[in-house]
Amino acid sequence: MNQKTSVNKILQDLESHIQGYTYGESPKELYEPIAYIMSLGGKRIRPLLTLLAYSLYKENYEKALIPAAAVEVFHNFTLMHDDIMDVAPLRRGKPTVHEKWNDNTAILSGDVMLVRAYDMLLEVDHTILPKCIMLFNQTAAEVCEGQQHDMNFETMDIVGEAAYLDMIRQKTAVLLGFALQFGAIMAGASEKDSNKLYEFGVNVGIGFQLKDDLLDVYADKAKFGKQVGGDIIANKKTFLLIKAAELAKDESKSTLEHWLEQKEFDKEEKVKAVRKIYDELGIKALTEKKMQEYFDKGLAQLDSIDVPHKDAYQALLQITQDLINREK
Repeated sequence: MNQKTSVNKILQDLESHIQGYTYGESPKELYEPIAYIMSLGGKRIRPLLTLLAYSLYKENYEKALIPAAAVEVFHNFTLMHDDIMDVAPLRRGKPTVHEKWNDNTAILSGDVMLVRAYDMLLEVDHTILPKCIMLFNQTAAEVCEGQQHDMNFETMDIVGEAAYLDMIRQKTAVLLGFALQFGAIMAGASEKDSNKLYEFGVNVGIGFQLKDDLLDVYADKAKFGKQVGGDIIANKKTFLLIKAAELAKDESKSTLEHWLEQKEFDKEEKVKAVRKIYDELGIKALTEKKMQEYFDKGLAQLDSIDVPHKDAYQALLQITQDLINREK
């Protein structure tokens, strides 16, 4: 089966399930925001990973569509609440739920999304349901822990590399790992294989976040789709800033500290100045090296799994490579 065709078919079936699912009807002020955020699209990477992991072992991925959709509902629940915390006006180019309605509605609708995610998880075979719920709960708690660590970093003068990498592991990577592990478990994969898929997801997930950090500073503005240097403007403690603060000496150090302390500034001037420091310190190459370490580690885990359905394996590998090589 053609890889591209099969992935497109899986995505079409997944989208039909997501858009056709009844989250609730009354009161409409509670349920309309859920339908709204779920209609904004996105790449659907997490549930797609669940279905591809399932397809490594079994061909009837349709049986896993609703549980896979639960992963996407949970992901969007976290986005809805993150947008409130970040006071974000836009999500995927459209007004965020708290902007379109209000904060209280967004909080309550997000709460119901989490409940509905559990409803969808009940479609899992009862013999493996307790294990899946336990792993889901563990992942959900880690995502919240990662978000809190990220918020804590905002008020900290110094954040170490290890602390940052652990934060992005929790906030971003563990959900990718769970998505893959979940699909494998539903398909009856061995614990060894499902654990390897989890580690694959976590490692490439960390790599993807490091790639995002890098693109925010060095992406082609025409391809990036948003302001290049947004993290620099916000003094966001990314891997690049953490390494620069660690390595900067003398003039570079004083210049970096100057820009971090400024409350009012020209955005383009600040981005240009901080990027110049990154260039002088070789921060781009250091980030690329660290990023590649995680990609290599994850791909080695995937390569060590012997699966019956090679077309699904190749599709999973291709999607991973596409994300590794993306420019936006």
